[in-house]
Amino acid sequence: MSRENRFPTTHVGSLPRPSDLIEIMFAREDGLPLDTAAVDARIEKAVREIVDRQVKAGIDIVNDGEMSKPSYATYIKDRLTGFGGAGNSYRFQDIEDFPDVKAKIFADPGRKHRKTPACNAAIAVKDMDAPRIDAQRLTTALKSHAGTRPFMSAASPGVTTLFFGNEYYPSHEEYLFAVAEGLRHEYETIAAAGITLQIDCPDLAMGRHTQYADLDLKGFRDRMALHIEALNHAVRNIPAEKLRMHMCWGNYPGPHHCDVPFKDIIDLVWRAKPQTILFEAANPRHAHEFAMFESIKLPEGKILAPGVIECQSNYIEHPELVAQRIERYAHLVGRDNVIAGVDCGFSIHAGSGGVDPAVAFAKLSALADGAAIASKKFWP
Repeated sequence: MSRENRFPTTHVGSLPRPSDLIEIMFAREDGLPLDTAAVDARIEKAVREIVDRQVKAGIDIVNDGEMSKPSYATYIKDRLTGFGGAGNSYRFQDIEDFPDVKAKIFADPGRKHRKTPACNAAIAVKDMDAPRIDAQRLTTALKSHAGTRPFMSAASPGVTTLFFGNEYYPSHEEYLFAVAEGLRHEYETIAAAGITLQIDCPDLAMGRHTQYADLDLKGFRDRMALHIEALNHAVRNIPAEKLRMHMCWGNYPGPHHCDVPFKDIIDLVWRAKPQTILFEAANPRHAHEFAMFESIKLPEGKILAPGVIECQSNYIEHPELVAQRIERYAHLVGRDNVIAGVDCGFSIHAGSGGVDPAVAFAKLSALADGAAIASKKFWP
């Protein structure tokens, strides 16, 4: 079976970090002195190892596992100027109804090392080299894996403003677009390296029951449309086929009963420039939403990468179940418009994640096995 005649596999971005690298990330976030050369060498080794493990698991479109970052979003404070204000606070509407669940979530060992200072000065690029070095590490690690395709994730303008409060700009819109322009350098650096850029956008769904929980649906949709406009502004120089976008309702073990239904926002999602849309489709709150594509038409040129592996449970999905999930989408939107993915990252913040690292890679192997089963049915 050729690579063209099967469902490609990928994941969302963050993968379990080695324990010593987690300690390095904690120390760096806490401002402790570190040997910069030694840290760089450890990250480079971790990237090589994580690429090898993805390829061994059978994943087609791989990344650096976000080994150089303390989290998928908070790393932005180290790459842009302007973040020196008060720490941000988070409110998750769903866990307010379940205080014991809330206590467990906020006891996450990685949370006390997480730094989210507000914006209190003008946004500008501070570290011009970091995205180039990240891209170079990934490219180097892939030299021994000919034919494997790379992607690299970066925080969206919207999720950056969600994590880092605004104490400087006169309005949210001005802050948002300042961040968008600041992030443009990172985005274009990744794309220029020949790597598909993934923009992480949990603000487009999770935002409904967190920072924007006080808005009604129309108000949230208006905010969402503004965030998509800022995203499109930031990637204006990158072709759509070189872009993918991940949206989710929050990768944390909460009840999620306040999640906005996908059908209520999907029309706005189509406005985003990225060709490929990655989204949660395996977890118990969103697994049913494939049915909406019975009546909602996939716009021409768009590709879906539904999560067919759940990232909060140590259950390893059976490959036959993975195949069934892939087949549902392929029947509804066409086999050539489906990539098999994972709901979210396995370790979106250093030190966080409910899945054992060894299980995470077993899940990726199940993803590859399930995609192979489904592929045989669609490309006999």
